[in-house]
Amino acid sequence: MPSDVKMEKKVEVSKKEEKPVSNKITAGHVHLSGCTGCLVSVADNYNGLFKLLDDYVDWVYDLTLADVRHVPEMDVAFVEGSVCIQDHEAVEEIKTTRKKSKIVVALGGCAAYGNITRFARGGQHNQPQHESFLPIGDIIDVDLYIPGCAPTPQQIRNVAVMAYLLLKGNDDQKKLAGNYLKPLMNLAKRGTTACFCDLMYDVINQGLCMGCGSCAAACPVRAITHEWGKPQGQRDLCIKCGACYNQCPRSWYSFDVMNEFEGIMDIIDGAMK
Repeated sequence: MPSDVKMEKKVEVSKKEEKPVSNKITAGHVHLSGCTGCLVSVADNYNGLFKLLDDYVDWVYDLTLADVRHVPEMDVAFVEGSVCIQDHEAVEEIKTTRKKSKIVVALGGCAAYGNITRFARGGQHNQPQHESFLPIGDIIDVDLYIPGCAPTPQQIRNVAVMAYLLLKGNDDQKKLAGNYLKPLMNLAKRGTTACFCDLMYDVINQGLCMGCGSCAAACPVRAITHEWGKPQGQRDLCIKCGACYNQCPRSWYSFDVMNEFEGIMDIIDGAMK
């Protein structure tokens, strides 16, 4: 190489990673007496789950996905499964979860309403004393429900985004998040029982049913059919998961959501891009 040729070093400027508007929230999954179907719904968010973990949520506790032994301090606890009241460790775990979490979410029918575990009577060869199970709302105060058996991945994702905005967003974002979460909070205040009978009392017998079929579509055990444009329930098949009641658009209709529907969907779509 000729000696009179000067070499210039090019300094590579790395593009600064764009961070979210605020710090991440901390969240985790507490597994009690359930089938893990709700956790499968969490994982079924696929790329949406990676987006949540990249930008909005630190997943700090999960018996399946995180190597942490004890329930830590966290912003949002998603609790799957009901509580076996003969299991001292399970009772203490749900009480600890309440103490260490800002928001406790009953994730799925078992946590919210007891679901099929209400039919448990014990008699197992290895654990015959495990015979009584309660939804977590009978043990602790619960902030909101995500009902279903199992809940949809989209609903779990939406609640995670809204929880982030409620805790970390600006005033407008907090307002929209509050409007979205309010009906789910009202479900928690309503109590720990919901099934097709509640749909009969609160909607069908009040002349509010419009025959849309949402309850039948949501039922995981096909205990609801449609005859002459109205739903019919089979009590011997019902597992009391609450999915039909909470899928019905007339059971907990909310003007807070409907009047802000476009803004809510826009903010969720924007967050997931």
